[in-house]
Amino acid sequence: MPTLIYKLCSAADWTAASAIGSYTGSSDDQRDGFIHFSTGPQLRETARRYFKGVPDLALIAFDADGLGPHLRWERSRGGELFPHLYGPLPTATALWVRLLALDGDGIPVLPEGVA
Repeated sequence: MPTLIYKLCSAADWTAASAIGSYTGSSDDQRDGFIHFSTGPQLRETARRYFKGVPDLALIAFDADGLGPHLRWERSRGGELFPHLYGPLPTATALWVRLLALDGDGIPVLPEGVA
């Protein structure tokens, strides 16, 4: 399993969560009962499929090992194992946060070396 995992979310939502110290997830996360993450190799397709045209987007990196036993690797898109966090995400565990621009097709532009 990779060590680094990534969360894409609204920069405004992340800023608000950081002010209180905990992120409880997007409306999709809350609907599904866990916070969705992607590995580096999964990130480009996640960005294209679910975040096309979404402005004000942040990419946040985490050390999977630092998220404890509530992080589970479960089969999802294409049978791949995706990291899912069952519980709130302490914002202090973020390794870094980057704001993302959109390309001409509305796809989030990922930092070099991430995906």
